[in-house]
Amino acid sequence: MSGPGYPNSYPHSGYPMSHPSGQSVSPYPVAPAGYVDPNQAPAPGFNMNYNPGPAPVMYQPGPVSPGPEYGVAPGGISAVGVPAVVPVGVPPGLEYLTQIDQILIHQKVELLEAFIGFETNNQYEIKNSLGQKIYKAKEKNDCCTRNCCGSLRSFDMKIKDNMDREVIRLIRPFRCVSCWCPCCLQEMEVQAPPGTTIGFVKQAWHPFLPRFTIQGANKQNLLKLEGPCFACNCCGDVNFELKGVDDDKSIGRISKQWSGLLKEVFTDTDNFGIQFPLDLDVKLKAVLLGACFLIDFMFFEKVGEANQRSTVFN
Repeated sequence: MSGPGYPNSYPHSGYPMSHPSGQSVSPYPVAPAGYVDPNQAPAPGFNMNYNPGPAPVMYQPGPVSPGPEYGVAPGGISAVGVPAVVPVGVPPGLEYLTQIDQILIHQKVELLEAFIGFETNNQYEIKNSLGQKIYKAKEKNDCCTRNCCGSLRSFDMKIKDNMDREVIRLIRPFRCVSCWCPCCLQEMEVQAPPGTTIGFVKQAWHPFLPRFTIQGANKQNLLKLEGPCFACNCCGDVNFELKGVDDDKSIGRISKQWSGLLKEVFTDTDNFGIQFPLDLDVKLKAVLLGACFLIDFMFFEKVGEANQRSTVFN
């Protein structure tokens, strides 16, 4: 899927100025909306093998100009060209998600964890399809919980924008993960802004398939995720298909991407891609982001000498 396009210039208003040639020109210089190094290829995404339609107009993410909390004066434009008009019903800080249909997530390599096996808080960079960072995420819990409870550990995860403002909070309680205990399966609460619940991710019981239900704030079932029986990326991607509650047609996916032999063997650093319809409710896009992190901890997190899970059995 090709990356979204950039506009050629900012929109300008003002009185035209005369030019020696007799043509009217704008009094303001024409500036590009974002800089992209022509010698550097954009970060690769992943393709669903379908055409979602015309690419949306996307602006380069970056800090916005000062103004009221989470924005600027109505009708204004930030220093990097992000429209300051806040869409109705969109949680503050999530306006950018309305413009995209792909998210890439890269876990940072922790040297202490890689060399001595001491589990540290996971950190992630969340990027758009061009490889530009739009959010960052960091796990928050204590040392004892991380190293004793392993991948089942409870945590809060703060997701911040490029202005270092917390825009999403993920809350994962301690739960069982085996299909033999259907009464206490995995779940995650998603808040945006922090303190306001917008949805839940809940593991659905199945004897051999990893399945999850995407719920709204009132715990109504809205979407579902279905993974493979054996969730192991041996030289290939692992896909969790996104579908409607009563439909088997895939409308998106969460993919655990193959990171290379050395990274896969010696670290638990993971790369994920999320794809969803462009017009999907922005709150559901945020909940899918939480689902991606839950899947990472459930199936692809290694703690010390313990192996990562591959199925819902172990």
